[in-house]
Amino acid sequence: MNSDISLPSHRGNRFYRGRAATFVANTLQAVNFLGDRFLRKSQHSLTAIGDLYRHSMDSAFSVTEAFLVTGAPHASAYYPRDFAWFYPDVLDPETIMDSQDAVRRARLLEKSVRLLLEAVRADVVTTTIVPAGRGRYLGVNYFSRPSDTLLGILAGLQQMLSAEERASSHLAMSQCAHAGRLLLAEYGADLRRAIVKLASELEPFDADGIKYLLCDAGRPRSAATDTRAERRRFVTNACIYTTFVWSVQLGIVDENELKRLLGRNLAKYKRDLLRLFGRDGYIRHSLDGPVSAPVSMVALDFVSVHRGFWDMNDANERALFAATTDLIIAEPRFRIPSTFHFLVSADNPRNKMIHKIAAPAYQGRSSWPTFNVEFADRMLDFDEAAGSDIYRACAQGILKDIRIATEVHGGYQELISEQGLKYRTWAYKGAVAHSWFPRFLSVWRRAYGTPLLRWDD
Repeated sequence: MNSDISLPSHRGNRFYRGRAATFVANTLQAVNFLGDRFLRKSQHSLTAIGDLYRHSMDSAFSVTEAFLVTGAPHASAYYPRDFAWFYPDVLDPETIMDSQDAVRRARLLEKSVRLLLEAVRADVVTTTIVPAGRGRYLGVNYFSRPSDTLLGILAGLQQMLSAEERASSHLAMSQCAHAGRLLLAEYGADLRRAIVKLASELEPFDADGIKYLLCDAGRPRSAATDTRAERRRFVTNACIYTTFVWSVQLGIVDENELKRLLGRNLAKYKRDLLRLFGRDGYIRHSLDGPVSAPVSMVALDFVSVHRGFWDMNDANERALFAATTDLIIAEPRFRIPSTFHFLVSADNPRNKMIHKIAAPAYQGRSSWPTFNVEFADRMLDFDEAAGSDIYRACAQGILKDIRIATEVHGGYQELISEQGLKYRTWAYKGAVAHSWFPRFLSVWRRAYGTPLLRWDD
């Protein structure tokens, strides 16, 4: 947008976007990150995994917060994508410590999703929402238009709606599901409008005489590792496909309407993406750039989101997943030595000066514990679908090393450096991702068959 736009919400919140809004948001974020860098005190006294988890849950689900926060230093901004990528098990009963914790999570999840839906109603669909005081919020795209904001909102709604389907003694779960149904009824038309608009924005892309549809054929769109600023990325297009599938499952959009807009049904749309990005026998991270060795053409974020792109029902899909997984496992450059911490990629394509001074190098030579958790979970998906036990040991190794890193570093880390240390730059102390912790516990339970932590309510 080239001009500032203020769009009111019927609940009194106002959303702003434009050049001035972006400048103010960037200033607020810079002040917050610098303040965090020099003022945050580490929790050196906590080393046991149970104590660290309880501290993280008290921080992430504080009753004083206006929305669900990731952790320090990200507490001053709101990232819609996180509900799909990093928050999918906020309401998993086995991660909830007691009834008070359940109430806090349910209430904060409802407040968070409602705020995001108000932004959609105001036609503010951005990667980041920054509070600016007194019910005012700034919508910002830091690198490019998002591919996964709507996906995150749908994921938040899914969690709420399915809360009462999980075996739980907490009354807050059924209350949260009821709140989710009310939100879907109230904002369903706004979501439908945004999703139809997203479908209409896809661009044709010709390859080998076949016309495909991509969300980023002409210019980049951001996903979870968005600082790559590349076009024609697998992960961004997988996010778009998953958004369409989830919107149909929730009854927001009719599949026939999407078929008319896309010129193909969703099954063919997915097959096209697998054919295009998997034409070399593995999933290429991006179609941009010169052809190089296979290990330089793949990235860990191909695993996508929980119950998202990969369902492993098709043998060809499983073969592509296994080939890509095997490339990553076998390549030493993908791994922090002597660990099961896998890096985002074997190369670091855009390690600019800003990544050394202020911003993390999200796109390459760093390890995201939560991407590794999803890597482990997709491995378990593969084994379950294939009736095998090929990857379980590797999945367990990933989770074991994340537990060790959490205890060593005094909290669940957003990033770990390629040396296995806290990721730091001059202006960035490192991020503790409090609210990503429950997802780790859920996948640990699946990998090992027993909970890592237990609570008595």
